Parts: sequence; structure tokens; C-alpha cells
Amino acid sequence: MDARSGATKTVPSALMGSFPAFVLLQGSLYAAYGTESPFLPSFLGERGLTPGEIGLALAAGTLMRLAAGPVAGHLADRHDATRAVLGIAAAASGLISFAYLAGYGFWPLLAVSVLHASAIAALAPLADALALAAAEREGTFSYGWVRGAGSAAFVLGTLASGLLVARAGLASIIVSSGILFLVTAAATARVPAAPARDGLPSLGFGGIRELLALAPFRRMLVIAALVIGSHALNDGFAVLRWRAAGIGPGTISLLWSEAVVSEVLVFVLVGPWLLARLGTARAATLAAGMGVLRWSVMAATASVPALAMVQPLHGLTFALLHLAAMHLIARVVPEHLAASAQTLYGTLGLGVASAVLTATGGLLYGAFGAGAFWAMAALCASALPFLGGLDRADAPTERRAT
Repeated sequence: MDARSGATKTVPSALMGSFPAFVLLQGSLYAAYGTESPFLPSFLGERGLTPGEIGLALAAGTLMRLAAGPVAGHLADRHDATRAVLGIAAAASGLISFAYLAGYGFWPLLAVSVLHASAIAALAPLADALALAAAEREGTFSYGWVRGAGSAAFVLGTLASGLLVARAGLASIIVSSGILFLVTAAATARVPAAPARDGLPSLGFGGIRELLALAPFRRMLVIAALVIGSHALNDGFAVLRWRAAGIGPGTISLLWSEAVVSEVLVFVLVGPWLLARLGTARAATLAAGMGVLRWSVMAATASVPALAMVQPLHGLTFALLHLAAMHLIARVVPEHLAASAQTLYGTLGLGVASAVLTATGGLLYGAFGAGAFWAMAALCASALPFLGGLDRADAPTERRAT
């Protein structure tokens, strides 16, 4: 993604390239996520699992994703086959989804959950790797446009799942998400593959050591873990906090919608513009600083006007930082490690941090209530010392082909 040229990109020029194909790919993928994720725990409960067993099944799936993601990225890089691995994994995700329909009881559904998690683990990172490569190569669209389409599709999928469940029951989400994952597999064939590399290196897992030796990439993993990871408390406990403060469901929906709309706007419009003008380090600094402000307000008050003012900061605290991370990966990571970099970012930078902070956040919220958000503000502040050196990502000569 070339942030400096982002302001000159236009929708008509993007439509001439691979942008529509990537919108279909990301849209179907995130619609599948949005359709399945809200009601999957309820579906498992309907199939005979107790709350404790549901938690175990979901936790096992999380652990499998954390393990399987880097392996899929490694295979994609080792065989120069990012698109092929993505297509196979998406098809497997769709087919395995239907296995939920035949499952009853803990052990069968646990097995399906683990298999499904192994298939979906690398879908988003590999799709990002292809979109980044195409955006930089073609120069007609920004990665943020594609990712914004994915966020919008996630929301639409979530809304559609509610309607489906009301009309056809919980099993409908399994059918619809399975179909959407298969659409993702078909859409993979329409996007361009990453350019073939001459003299493909024989990669062992030493490629991971090579990635972690890159100081800017290593720093961005830490920054993302702290800033994006801090959203775990908000995702898990903000609604509990608001309901306890007497805020009604309609107002809560509006507040949540503000955050979602801001995310899409930053991905599509504001983020590329800010990144082009601020550069990677200052964009990440802005994201971390807004995280300090957002969580401080959440800790201090449940006033609806105050919440309405800080909810749109989600676009900066999440989407802008994610765009900065993608720009850094596109600039400093060697092309033969692009898929591995995406899966490491998704696993270490986001997955592990979110899992740990979700668990920790529950303990903090149980002990301190809204005061737990001060800890999230402190996490964002602690990211600031790691921002030094990220400006290297704005040098167009950093990325190497071998």
C-alpha cells in the first residue's frame, strides 16, 4: 500500500483493476464471520453443551487458531502459494461448517470446533497479504478500501444472522456461514496471485526468526498487542458497564454503531489520508494517544454525551493502527515472508494479546468495575516508547524481494 499516493486514487480507476475481486473476497469472508460468530455459542447450547462446555469448545478453537495460523502462513511462503493456501482453507472452512449440523454433544462438537478453527485461522491474514500486494502493485486502490468493505460486510452479516435466526432457527447461521466461506473460496480464484519469485528461498521456520529480527516489525507487534489488545475489555464489558449505568438498549445500539461506522470511514477515507500525511510512526502515535483518551473517558464516566464523543475514536484506535501495521508490513517485510508476517501479526500482535487481555480484563472488571478501563489506558500509553524507529517503514526502498 502506497500511502503517499492514496489521495490520488479514485474509484473509477480502482474498478479497472482487481479491487472488485478483493471486495468480493473480503466481503464474503467477513460476512461469514459476522453471520456465525454472534450466535455460535447459542447454537452449541441448543445442541446439548453446558455453558462450561461451550467455553471449553470456544477456547480450544482459539488455541487451535493461534497454532494453525503461523503454520499456514509458513506453508504459503515456503511454496509461494498464498492464493492456493487461502482457497483451500476457505473451502475447508465452508465444508467443515456443515459438520456442525450433524454434531450433538460435547466431544463431536469439540472436534468440529477445533477442525473449523484450524481452517479459518489464516483466512484473514492471507487475504490481507494478497490485498496488500495488489494495492501496492496496481496503485489504483488502497488496502483500507478493501478492509473497510470487510468491516461493513461483517456488520451486515451480523444483522442478517439475527433475521435468519428469528425466521429459521439457529441452524440457519451454520448454513449461511458455510455457504459464504465457499463463496470466499470461489472469490479467491478471481484475485491475482502474488507475483512469482525467482530463486524461491527454501524456508524453514528460520523465516520467523528473520521476521522477528526486523526491529520495526517487532516493535509494531508490541504496539498492536498493547493498543488493539486494549479493546478486549471494551468488547467484553462495555455493554455491561453501560447497562449497569442505566443506559437503554436503543442507546447502546447507537453507541456501538458509532464505533462501527467510524471504523469503516477510517479504513476507506480518513485512514489512508492520515497515513499519507503523518507517516507510520505518527499515525500509530495518534492511535495510541486516542486510546489513552478513549479508555480514560470510559473509566471516568458513563454519561451518554461523553460516550457519544469518544465512540467514534474507535476508527483511530483500531482501524488507523491496523492500517499503519499493514503499511509497515508492506514496506519492511521481505516479499518471501509476507504471508508469515501477516499470520504472526494476527497471532502474536492480535490473537494472543486479545485472549490474554480478555481473561485479565474480566478479573479487573470484576475487581474494579469501570476503573478497569484505566488499565487499558495505561496499556495504550505504554505503547508510546516503542514507536521510535517506525518511520523507517515510510522509506519505499525498505522492502526486499529476496
